[in-house]
Amino acid sequence: MSRILSGEAGGRLRPLVFAGPAIIASVAYMDPGNYATNIQAGAGYAYSLLWVVLLANIIAMLFQALSARLGIVTGKNLAELCRDNFPRPVVWIMWAVSEVAAMATDLAEFLGGAIGLALLFGLPLMAGMAITAVLTYAILIFERQGFRPMELVIGALVLVIGLCYLAQMLIAPVDWAGTVAGLTTPALPDATALTIAVGIVGATVMPHAIYLHSGLTQGRITVRNDAERRKLLRFTNIEVIAALAVAGMVNMAMVMMAASAFHQGHTDVAEIETAYHTLTPLLGAAAAAIFLTSLIASGISSSVVGTMAGQMIMQGFLHIRVPIWVRRLVTMVPAFVVVAAGVNATEALVMSQVILSIALPVPMIALVIFSVRRDLMGEHVAGPAVRLLAGLGAAIVLALNFVLLATAFGIPVPFLAG
Repeated sequence: MSRILSGEAGGRLRPLVFAGPAIIASVAYMDPGNYATNIQAGAGYAYSLLWVVLLANIIAMLFQALSARLGIVTGKNLAELCRDNFPRPVVWIMWAVSEVAAMATDLAEFLGGAIGLALLFGLPLMAGMAITAVLTYAILIFERQGFRPMELVIGALVLVIGLCYLAQMLIAPVDWAGTVAGLTTPALPDATALTIAVGIVGATVMPHAIYLHSGLTQGRITVRNDAERRKLLRFTNIEVIAALAVAGMVNMAMVMMAASAFHQGHTDVAEIETAYHTLTPLLGAAAAAIFLTSLIASGISSSVVGTMAGQMIMQGFLHIRVPIWVRRLVTMVPAFVVVAAGVNATEALVMSQVILSIALPVPMIALVIFSVRRDLMGEHVAGPAVRLLAGLGAAIVLALNFVLLATAFGIPVPFLAG
């Protein structure tokens, strides 16, 4: 890798040698929480919330690029920098919020994988969760062999998800004019649409992915001078754009499939189980099986990535490294509790995404603060345009959260109709 950075080797495919971190981080943008919010968006509002998916994806690209840059330039991950630079009480609060977000993440991922397995093989939900737990731990063992085997496994699962939704687009009769209108005409028809929009943002711009990406690039490649660092940052930006563009297209495909299949006559489809059972008579058994296959791949891969992120967050904030099986156990317990309590699985998925959106400003604001500090970033400090866009992205998330809370407490929001 160092020979490629120095220009001694390589060719047109040089960026592929450095690929991996953004692919792993992109899994967080295709997790089962996205399925829940995107199904509700498409079934209830057809293509009109596609602009939210697009906006969230653009914000995600910016912040994942900043996170990767932070790890490459400073040699530390975001959680470590927070621990080193913020007052101790602030660090404890940030860690607590991040742990809640990690548990909410794992709730979505575990439930998604378990629902897919339960529906596809006719298993009880608890059995599906147990199988998901075993599979994710088995994949996590690959990390002991170095970063490349793990990246290949996660990359393969991402490929499965992408191919499944490509197949769905060939099966579902998509209204392409409605798609273009939904992408280019921002609208929030009512308070329910707002809740779903905040869920989409929470499911797309993931707090744990922002922490994780800085750690995945941290010390991964030996950089000998600033010229090599600039080249590595350029390759990293290419990977971020490519990986998250794929994730964004998958999310848009989810909304489009739900809009095509459910909006006319099935607007009440709001649960993954209902979507599966409704897809079979509408688009055929193949479409329903493809849907579940992608859901299982999403649940397993994102659960693995969520565990990696949770471990990095704990290690960074508290300087404590626990065995991976302990970390796996801590974050999956809430999911088992929710299922045992009889809570509606899809409602739990959507609410977990709202929790994530509320927790999201914490790493976003911290990342912006560090990215503009010249003493940390040197010549790679964020420029005026990046500062403006990053501040605007964080402000959009904060504004959506504020409106959501206002709506929850019955405070009227003028621009919401109905």
